[in-house]
This record gives sequence, structure tokens and C-alpha cells, in this order.
Amino acid sequence: MWGLSNETIATIGIAFIFIMTTLGAAMVFFFRKALSPNFKKIFLGFAAGVMIAASFWSLLSPAIAEAENQGLIGWIPAAIGFIGGGLFLLLVDNLLPHLHIGEDKPEGLKSSLKRTTMLVFAVTLHNIPEGLAVGLAFGLALKTGSTYAIAAAFGLALGIGIQNFPEGAAISLPLKQEKLSTGKSFLYGMMSGAVEPVFAVIGLILATQLSFIMPWFLAFAAGAMIYVVVEELIPESQLGEHSNVGTMAVMIGFVLMMILDVALG
Repeated sequence: MWGLSNETIATIGIAFIFIMTTLGAAMVFFFRKALSPNFKKIFLGFAAGVMIAASFWSLLSPAIAEAENQGLIGWIPAAIGFIGGGLFLLLVDNLLPHLHIGEDKPEGLKSSLKRTTMLVFAVTLHNIPEGLAVGLAFGLALKTGSTYAIAAAFGLALGIGIQNFPEGAAISLPLKQEKLSTGKSFLYGMMSGAVEPVFAVIGLILATQLSFIMPWFLAFAAGAMIYVVVEELIPESQLGEHSNVGTMAVMIGFVLMMILDVALG
């Protein structure tokens, strides 16, 4: 693909998702005001659409196919892994102290952590399944050596990376409104995305070294992503007036991720 080795493409894809978060966080150097409510609805809805589409085409469908290749009943690992991913995020959501942007009451266990730290944790929480999904997709592609699989994995990284750009801005700009310096706001915004390449590498290692668990972990990542979508992204994209803006953004994100996966895969 493009004259590059599969390993190089995987490295570029994993780096891309972090670079896009960093570029988004850098918007704090160019804009002083917080994001408008409509922009926030658009980026949240878009992210939700991308994650919904990725959950099926890039994760659940390959999980079922991989399970059947292993001689298993396809839907069993998919169903169990999917529920497991949701339960894992539910547990983390109730334990990790975090604060969503625009909210005053923290969630999770009581903590003396700074407000800014909990804001970063809120974004970091839903970056975990995104990074894991990208790593698992590339790991599966490297294991099979399929050009189509590596292209599909790169398409997933491309879709996740695109929605990471506004996400980076959505954390750095509000942090500046919290009276942090521009430099610290950028740093925290960038760090919120650092968990993605970390979990991408973990997912890649799991996929290449423990291939027998692939169907379960692909579905696990899908369940974790859908949990984030339903628990956080869609509700926040529908707040206030003109919720149709967020709804259309969900549809656009879904269609874009579907096109990337089907066209490249």
C-alpha cells in the first residue's frame, strides 16, 4: 500500500490519531473564546457518528468473521465482548474522578483533584476505547498480512483522527477559560489524547501475540465505544435548542466513517 510496509502504515496511523488531537489543542493559540454551543453540538455529534459506524464495520463485523474463522459461533464472542466493553466503561466511569465540560458536579469517586485535572480525565476516559480499536484493527491486519485489512485499519485511524481535531480544541479552549495559561491549556489538551497511542500499542500487541482472543477484544472495544456514544456524546450533542444540528452531525460522521471503511477496506 503506497509503497510502504504494513508496519510503517500502522505506525503512521497510530501516530496520526495523536497528532490530530495535538493540532486541535493548538487552536488555543489562535482563538481566545470558548467554543460556541452549536460548534460543540456539531463536533460531539460527528464524533458519535464516527464511533457508531466504526463499532460495526471496523470492530463487530471483523469480530464475527474472526470468530467463525476460529470455528466458533460468530455472535457469541461478539455479544459477550460487546457487553463486557460496556460494563468496563461503566465501572471506570463510576470510579475515575472526572468532570465533563460545562458541568459543575464531578462524577466518579470523591477526590481532591483539581477541576482542570478532572476535565482532562473526562476526555481521556472516552479516548481509551478509540485507541484500543485502532490498535486492534492494525494488529489484525498485520497478523493476516491482508492489504485490504491494513487499508481498512488505516481508514479507521483516519476517521478517529479527523474527529480528534475538534476534540483537542474542545478541551484546550475551555481549560483556558478556567484561567490556565495558554501553554498549559495546550499541554493538557494534548495529553488528553496521549492515552490513544498507548492503548493502540496495547491493542496491537494483543492482536498479534494473542490472536485467539481477537474476536472478544474487537467486540470489547466496540462495546466501550458505544457506551461512550450513548452515555456522553449523543446526550451532550442534543442539549439546548436546535438539537437537529447535532443530529445531522451524527449522520455525517456515520456516513464518512462508513465510506472510509468500505472504500478502503
